[in-house]
This record gives sequence, C-alpha cells and structure tokens, in this order.
Amino acid sequence: MKPYVPASPELATKIADVLSYTADGLVPAIAQQNLEDGNGGEVLMMAWMNKDAVVETLTTGRVCYYSRSRSKLWRKGETSGQVQTLVDFRWDCDQDTVLMLVDQKGVACHTGRRNCFYNAVRDGEIKSIAKVEVSLDDLYG
Repeated sequence: MKPYVPASPELATKIADVLSYTADGLVPAIAQQNLEDGNGGEVLMMAWMNKDAVVETLTTGRVCYYSRSRSKLWRKGETSGQVQTLVDFRWDCDQDTVLMLVDQKGVACHTGRRNCFYNAVRDGEIKSIAKVEVSLDDLYG
C-alpha cells in the first residue's frame, strides 16, 4: 500500500460530514496495525472520534481521537510518544464506524500493552493474554 497522502481540508470535511455520529457527536474508530507490515493486521484499540478528530486525522496523517473523559481532542502519543501514523482511513457500509490502518509506534494501550484487547476467556476463566511491554512510569514519566 502506498504511503498515506494527507487530504485537503475540503475533502476531510466532506468525509467527516458523510459519517453517522451518535447523539453525542461521536463515531467509534478502530485502529488496526497496517496489514502489510508483517504483523498480520493486529487490532490495536477502539476509541471515539468527533468531526474535528476525523478532519485532523485526515489532514495531518497522525491519528487523533476525542477523549470522552477529558472532553477534548486526544492526539494519540502526544504525552506518551506512542504515535499512530495513518496508513488508510475506511468506514463501514452504514457509515457509523471507522477503521484506520495505522503504523503504531510502541504500544497502543495506556496500560503499556501492545493492544487494548488483552483480556480473554480461556479454559473457562478470564486470562490476561498480553504482557506489559512498557511500564507506566516509562510511558507517562
């Protein structure tokens, strides 16, 4: 896949306007590791985007979400350095979910794991299936 070419503000706004948002003005966004990098398309995380986050992501090529807890834009990796660079931006047939193929620098999860999907049911029990790769002190100082 060719490197992502940032969209013009006009195109980014047009795409943001096509999406179907919740009553809170948000759309779920799934980040998946770039399929062509040899990591097999690992699903990294799900977060929320508002229109401003969609436009910023499309125009800069650096993934931006909307933090519901802080009620503001969340530029992935801004404090931790664990940046997601956009490779491809897709949306589903109902236009209510976004899928972003990304190149993840470091870990995606705020717990220091590679991805946020580290809990699983195994042998009738809840198991943690991913180890912490980066300590919280190293992530956030």
